[in-house]
Amino acid sequence: MTLAACDAGSPAVGANAEAEAGTKAEAGTKADGSGNAQVNTKADVNASASANAGVEAQASASRAAASMAASAVKVAAHEAGQTRAQVYESVRQMTALGKQLFFDASLSGSGKLACASCHSPEHGFAPANSLSVQLGGNDMHRTGMRAAPTLKYLQSVPAFAEHYHESDDEGDESVDAGPTGGLTWDGRVDRGSDQARIPLLSSFEMGSTPAKVAAAVKAASYADAFRAAFGEPIFDSDDATFKAVLQALETFEQTPELFYPYTSKYDAYLAGKAQLTQAELRGLQLFNDEKKGNCASCHISQRTMDGAPPQFSDFGLIAIGVPRNRALPVNRDPHFYDLGACGPERTDLKGRAEFCGIFRTPTLRNVALKKSFFHNGIYHSLDQVVRFYVQRDTNPEKFYPVSKGKVQKFDDLPQRYWVNLNTEPPFDRKPGDKPALDEAEIKDVVAFLNTLTDGYKAGDGAGNNRGNKAAAN
Repeated sequence: MTLAACDAGSPAVGANAEAEAGTKAEAGTKADGSGNAQVNTKADVNASASANAGVEAQASASRAAASMAASAVKVAAHEAGQTRAQVYESVRQMTALGKQLFFDASLSGSGKLACASCHSPEHGFAPANSLSVQLGGNDMHRTGMRAAPTLKYLQSVPAFAEHYHESDDEGDESVDAGPTGGLTWDGRVDRGSDQARIPLLSSFEMGSTPAKVAAAVKAASYADAFRAAFGEPIFDSDDATFKAVLQALETFEQTPELFYPYTSKYDAYLAGKAQLTQAELRGLQLFNDEKKGNCASCHISQRTMDGAPPQFSDFGLIAIGVPRNRALPVNRDPHFYDLGACGPERTDLKGRAEFCGIFRTPTLRNVALKKSFFHNGIYHSLDQVVRFYVQRDTNPEKFYPVSKGKVQKFDDLPQRYWVNLNTEPPFDRKPGDKPALDEAEIKDVVAFLNTLTDGYKAGDGAGNNRGNKAAAN
C-alpha cells in the first residue's frame, strides 16, 4: 500500500447503511451539508462516548453523535425492513470481517501485503518503518510516489469541494476556505470504500484484482462469516464479493475506539485531567501564535464551536513547496512532477493550474508516531519538519539544491505554479531575516506535538500507544 491507503487516508464516518446494514448507501444523516455524513450506526453501537476513555472534552460531541447515530439506525432499519437489533448485529458482523480483512495479506497479489502492513495499529495506523514510500507490487519491490498517512481521525473530513464553506455551527459560513476535503492526499475520493479500492488494485501497492480478492475471501477461515453477513449468494459474483470487501473495510475503519479515541495527553489537558509541562505549554503557545509558528491556522488546536475536540487539521488543500525527494525512483525523470490535486493520480482537475501543487493538510494527531513526513516522505523527524516550516524562506539553501551559488528553490514545483504557494507566516520571510522560531522554540513545538499521541495515562508523560495495540489485536 504505497499510494492510496498509503496515499489516501481513512473513510469518513457516515451513516453508511449500504456498508453496515446491507441497505442503500444514502441511508443516514448528512450532518455537514457536504454529502459526507458524520456518524454511523457503529458509533451508536459502541456508544461513542466510551471511545473518549473518560475525557470530558468529548462528552458533548459524543452525545451529539449518539443522537445522530440513533437517527441513522432508524433510517437504516426502516429502509432495510430490519429491527434496530438486526441493524446492530449487521454492523457488528461487518466490523469483525473488516478487521480480519485489514490484517489479511492473502488479498494482495503477492500474498505478503495487508492493509496493516502500511497502517500499523501500534504506530497510529501509519507505517512502522521510516521508508519515504512503502514497497509493494507482486514482487514487493515496487514503489509509488507518496508516503502512507495515518488512517486515524479522518471521520470528520468533508467531501471534496473546490470552494468549502463551514456550517453555521463551526464558523463563518460566508468565508470561502478554498479547496477542502477528500480522503486522499489529492482529495480525489470521498468514501471509505472508494479509498480502499485504490491500494487493493494498484500495481505498486497490493497489486490485486477483484477476482483475486474474491478467491482469497472464499478460501479464508472467515468465508462462512462472510456469507452470514452478506447472504449466501455473495460468492456468486466476484464483483459483488469485492464490493462487500470494500464495505467491510470501510465499516471497520469507522470503529471509534480504534480510529478516533481522543485519548492523548492534550485531550486530557483540555478536559482538566492533565497538566502540560512548561516546554509543552510554550510549544502550544508558539503553535498557536499567528506571528510565530502559526501552525494552528491549518492544524486547528481549539475545540470546535459545538465543543467537539480539535481535529488538528482544517482538511484544506495547500501548496507549501516541499523539496523534491530525489530518493524516489519516479523522480529520476526530471520532467515528472507530482502535482497533487491536478495530477497525475487525480484526473478530474487536470489542466487547472490553480490546483497544481496542492495537497490535503493531514491531522497532527499521533504525528509523533510517524517516521516519514509530507506527501513524498522527504523528512523523517518532527525537528526536520518544523525546521523546514520556519527556515524555508530564511535559509532555503538548507532544503533545496544549490547550483553555481544559486538556490534552486521549490525544485518539485514548476515555476508557473508558484503563485499557488502559501505565503502566510512563517512563510512570509526572505533570506537574511530571522526565522520565526529559534532552536529552543523548535524543541518546544516538538514537545507539544508529542502530547497528541493517543493512549495517554496519568504518569506516562506525553503518552503511549498501548490502547491502539490492545484494541486492534
